[in-house]
Amino acid sequence: MSSNSDVAARFHEAAAILEITGANAFRINAVVRVARLLEELPDELNEKTATPAQLVKLDGIGKSSAEKIAEFVQTGTISEFDALREGIPSGLIDVLALPGLGPKSVKTLWEQGGVTDVATLEAKIESGELESIPRMGKKTLANIKDAIEFSRRSAGRIRLGQALPLAEAIVGRLSNASGVTRIAFAGSLRRGRETIGDIDVLVASRDSEAPTNALTSVPGVEKILLSGQTKTSVRLDSGIQVDLRVVPEEQFGAALLYFTGSKEHNVLLRERAIEQSMRLNEYGLFPDDGDPDPPQNRGIAPLAAATEQSIYEALGMQMIPPELREGRTPVDGAVQQELVTLDAIKAELHAHTTESDGVMSLDELIEQARKRGFHTLAVTDHSKSSVQANGLSVERLLAHILNIRAANAQHSDITVLAGSEVDIMADGSLDYDDDILNQLDWVIASPHSSLRQDTPTATKRLLKAIEHPLVHVIGHPTGRIINEREGLAPDMSELCAAAREHRTGLELNANPARLDLRDSHVRLAMETGALVPIDTDAHHPGDFDLLKYGIFTGRRGGLTRSSCPNCWEHDPLHDWIRSKRDRTR
Repeated sequence: MSSNSDVAARFHEAAAILEITGANAFRINAVVRVARLLEELPDELNEKTATPAQLVKLDGIGKSSAEKIAEFVQTGTISEFDALREGIPSGLIDVLALPGLGPKSVKTLWEQGGVTDVATLEAKIESGELESIPRMGKKTLANIKDAIEFSRRSAGRIRLGQALPLAEAIVGRLSNASGVTRIAFAGSLRRGRETIGDIDVLVASRDSEAPTNALTSVPGVEKILLSGQTKTSVRLDSGIQVDLRVVPEEQFGAALLYFTGSKEHNVLLRERAIEQSMRLNEYGLFPDDGDPDPPQNRGIAPLAAATEQSIYEALGMQMIPPELREGRTPVDGAVQQELVTLDAIKAELHAHTTESDGVMSLDELIEQARKRGFHTLAVTDHSKSSVQANGLSVERLLAHILNIRAANAQHSDITVLAGSEVDIMADGSLDYDDDILNQLDWVIASPHSSLRQDTPTATKRLLKAIEHPLVHVIGHPTGRIINEREGLAPDMSELCAAAREHRTGLELNANPARLDLRDSHVRLAMETGALVPIDTDAHHPGDFDLLKYGIFTGRRGGLTRSSCPNCWEHDPLHDWIRSKRDRTR
């Protein structure tokens, strides 16, 4: 069965081919918008849901796009897009995938240089044939050659959890450069997307050379791709590209807003400005005097530019958090005010000790939770079928429960729950019998095996666990590993509805390799009224610091503090925990 990402990839490819072949910008942007919408859908499309009649009900999908999506789901291909492919040499798709080469450059290389694939590109660079093409000088071609080599040993986008520490280290280093007054990372990283293509850093500095020199001297810089007064690009030996832009301090807010994106959100703001007889660009928000020449080139003073907040206010809007700037629909202000935050988390409900595959003893785990000011910790070592994770036999579990209860009695400032991460078996049954589950304070049920089940089977399996009266939460419900394993593709609408009915939480696992639930699933849970706890699935002391990645994803999905049990005070949380047990008595 094809996944939503497969369909989206075909639309992205089609948009690139359209640009290569010179289609109008409106058509290209329309195809890109559909691709991004497909990436955000919470449920995997199937032959029942991907009918033209159903698809046109989705905001942003017209009749033509709906027919194409339905065709792909039914047949695995889109005839119109196949015809587009036939209009260019097939190898140009691989050329387009090279880092740093966009559709316009590929179009030039093809039409003026006779490049038809990566092999001919490489050969023509070696022969010097391409040096006569405008904007294809020796330096540019050397960078392309380097990109070819890099692509052979690079896997493209990296996880948020790999990109953020790099960005934070770079920002920390550049902030100490002479003259730097403001600095921030931008782009998809600031919006908290689960994978990142490159790192964008924005700097306001009285000395334009100092931050540039600081970036190019960062340990691990493999190649300087571009070095200038306002823009510098480097590639790190980890494979990620870092783009630095230096702007005047008085324009920092406008530049940060623009380079944070998304494109769709920027369009929303520009349209809002036009409606109010203003013009918005990366230099500021200006009055619109009808002159087509950019206002900043004519010495026109901006109405707002120094901060993002001032621009939103001038547009008559509440400032929208970066994580919610993905689309063209403003998010409800009340939801924005109640979005989950890092400092709102008061409990960790999924953590492991040395009894299974953790590296912390019970006492060490408790101390980590206490250091972070949590009022509750659930100890959830693996169940017996997780042999690879040293899962606990019934006898070991019962002894573990006694040890946890004894440890809990020693602490007045934190409640330690005797729990278990219980495997959901392929048929939906649980790894321990009910009489054992009844002795636990907390049960998180997770899929760890049979992760290639089809959608109906996976849905039935997880529904059975959601409906089980002794289960509090479904852990990492799809079992995916970002960039490695797609995991299950259950009907999330059905799962969310059942989770709401049975007051069973659907976990947002904060480990950046998982981020499962993904943001689109969180959004669906919020619309349905299901609970979404955020847990780190801690195995190591440092894993508690992974919580920020779950917060990013939760905020992208509109997760509010009232819908996240980890944000609740002690008594409301434990009332909910006990209520799951009370229903069985």
